[in-house]
Amino acid sequence: METYNVTESALINAPAEKVYAILADYRNGHPHILPRPPFVSLEVEEGGVGAGTRFRMQMRAFGKTQTAQAVVAEPEPGRVLVETIPEAGIVTTFIVTPAGDGQQAQTTFSTDLKAPRGLLAPLERWMTKRFLQQTYRRELQLLDAFAQEQSQNTPAPV
Repeated sequence: METYNVTESALINAPAEKVYAILADYRNGHPHILPRPPFVSLEVEEGGVGAGTRFRMQMRAFGKTQTAQAVVAEPEPGRVLVETIPEAGIVTTFIVTPAGDGQQAQTTFSTDLKAPRGLLAPLERWMTKRFLQQTYRRELQLLDAFAQEQSQNTPAPV
């Protein structure tokens, strides 16, 4: 099976631990950074934080609303989070690495998708890649804003 990849990265102005915690929290973190549209909903079905979480999401793209169920794994807890949509063969990896003086995080969203086949495959691939890149750029902007807001609202240790 041939696949292709869509990747976007950004420097988030919050500590890596805070950024990762937001991404891994599917009840109170991750839903706040999903751009609406195209995301319609995210419902946790099992777990809620990190590995073992199962969720259902709806996304509207190209005039159609798609529903998918995903499962979350943490191959490197605190650094790498992976969402897999088994029935579609889609795998999205979130990588968070400390940057700068430790108050920033280099954050990458990377999705592997099944390559389409047929006469219109090049167009479908191009459109999907462009759509996801724009979505991820917006999501990374929302993550940056939300992480900064959460960092400001966190009381300093005593």
